[in-house]
Amino acid sequence: MQRFHRRPVVRALRRLLLALPALLLGLLLGLLPAPAAWAMALDDFPPSPPAERVLDTSDVLSRAAIADLDRRLKQLSADHIDAHLLTVGRLDYGLSLPELTEQLVGRWSDAEPDDATLLLLIETQNNSAAIGASPELLEQLPPALLESTAAATMGQPLRDGSRYRQASIDALQRLQVVLSGGEDPGPPVQQLIEIIESNIPTADETASSHAFTWVIVLLIVGTIVPMLTWWVFSR
Repeated sequence: MQRFHRRPVVRALRRLLLALPALLLGLLLGLLPAPAAWAMALDDFPPSPPAERVLDTSDVLSRAAIADLDRRLKQLSADHIDAHLLTVGRLDYGLSLPELTEQLVGRWSDAEPDDATLLLLIETQNNSAAIGASPELLEQLPPALLESTAAATMGQPLRDGSRYRQASIDALQRLQVVLSGGEDPGPPVQQLIEIIESNIPTADETASSHAFTWVIVLLIVGTIVPMLTWWVFSR
């Protein structure tokens, strides 16, 4: 009689043990980092300037931001400047952001020789930027100005909370002043922020500690489950 009542319990334990591997695998996959974005190179972009002024391949700009930046970039067409803004998540191995910018400017300048080419690139993986221009535009926008605009004008809002829209607007405003014949306003004033040490763990540290705890728990359960399985099925 006692053995008869144990059968439903044994069956329930068997079902639970059979379902545990799938559950543990799902939890483990949830703790793993997401795969990195597809690395991009010159061949991933069109051979001629696209109709869109903003190519947000990293999907970091809102619709309102794209519309605003598109309007600002189109304003430069009055001066026969074909301006574009691109965001990329990760570059192909061995390719730097300035190199990709130079390659794209050269390709698109050859495809549209009637207009000068101005290109702003943002790499969202490292929050870095680069600006390139076709040779005829370098007389008004010398390389030193473009490098300063990318590194300082765009660099500060990119490092300060990944503000991609603000970084692009600040860069375009600075370049437009120079294109209009004004004096270069220069990079923004760097703000020194005093860092106060704290014993309170950050959100990243907390998430990391929780992930480590879950890994330990899964390892322990992964050891106990086979033992329980053997015990149930051997009864």
